[in-house]
Amino acid sequence: MPDTISDMSAEKSLAANWFRNLRDEIVAAFQLLESNHTSGPFTEMSAGKFEVTQTTRDSDDGSDAGGGEMSVMRGGRVFEKVGVNISEVHGRLGARAQKAMASRKGLPGMKDDPRFWASGISLVAHMRNPHVPAVHMNTRMFWTPHGWWFGGGSDLNPCIEYAEDTAHFHATQKAHLDPHGVDLYPSLKAWADEYFYIPHRNRARGVGGIFMDDRNSGDWAADFALTQDIGRAFLPAFVPLVEKRRSMPCDEADKDAQLIHRGLYAEYNLVYDRGTKFGLETGHDANAVLMSLPPLAKWV
Repeated sequence: MPDTISDMSAEKSLAANWFRNLRDEIVAAFQLLESNHTSGPFTEMSAGKFEVTQTTRDSDDGSDAGGGEMSVMRGGRVFEKVGVNISEVHGRLGARAQKAMASRKGLPGMKDDPRFWASGISLVAHMRNPHVPAVHMNTRMFWTPHGWWFGGGSDLNPCIEYAEDTAHFHATQKAHLDPHGVDLYPSLKAWADEYFYIPHRNRARGVGGIFMDDRNSGDWAADFALTQDIGRAFLPAFVPLVEKRRSMPCDEADKDAQLIHRGLYAEYNLVYDRGTKFGLETGHDANAVLMSLPPLAKWV
C-alpha cells in the first residue's frame, strides 16, 4: 500500500449517499410495520413514530468535524425502541484511536498524518413482543491518507429462538453474498460467530449473521458493491420475521426472558463492541453512540 492515497472525494460521496438512502428505505419499512400492526398483542397502543435528531462530533480545536442523524422510535407497539443512525465524520484521530488503527491496519503513517473520514449506517431494533427477535445491522466506510476499508454486517438476537427464523435470516444473507463469491458467506458467518461472542458469559450474543472489517481487496467498486448487498439483504432477512411473530400471544415469563437476554446485549455493547469504543473515543455524540442500548433490561 502506498504511503498516501487520494482524497477519494467521489467515492466518499457515493458511500455516504448510499448509507443515507438505505436509512430512508429502512425507516419507511419499519414505520409501515408499526402502522399496519392491527391484530394480536399491543394493538391497543398508538403506533410509534420516528423522531429525527441531528448529531455533532466535537473536535479538539472547535472546528467542524461532521456529525449525522439519529432516527429513533421509542414506545411503539411493534418496536419498543429502534434507532437507525447515519453519520459522516472527519478530523484527526487522537492517540488512542491512532494506536488502534495502526495495530489493525499496519498504518505507521498515521502518527504523522492522522486525518480520517468515516461514514456509515448503524441500526439496532429492540422489539415489543418477545417472540420477535432483536436485530442489529451496520455498514461503514473508513478513509485515511494511508488506506481505506469497509466494514459491517448484521446479526439476529432472539430471546426465544425459532429455528426457521434463524434459517431464513442466514439464507437471505447467503443469497445476497453468493454473487460476490461462494466462499464469502461462510467466511463472514464465521467472522460474525467470533465477533459477536461474549467471553465472560461463554456464549454468543444471538444466533449470528455476517460480519466483516478492514475490507480492502484493492478494488473499491467491488468492495462497495459487497457493502451495498449486505445492506440490501437486511430488510428481506428481517421484515418477514417481524410479520410472522408480532401477533403471537406472550406472557410475563416471555417478557422476563426478553429482559434478561437484553442484559447480554447491553454487556456486549458496553464491554466489547469496537464501534461503541471508537465512537466515544473520537468525540461523537454519546447519545448516538449508545443508541444501541435497550430501553429496559434485567440481570439475575
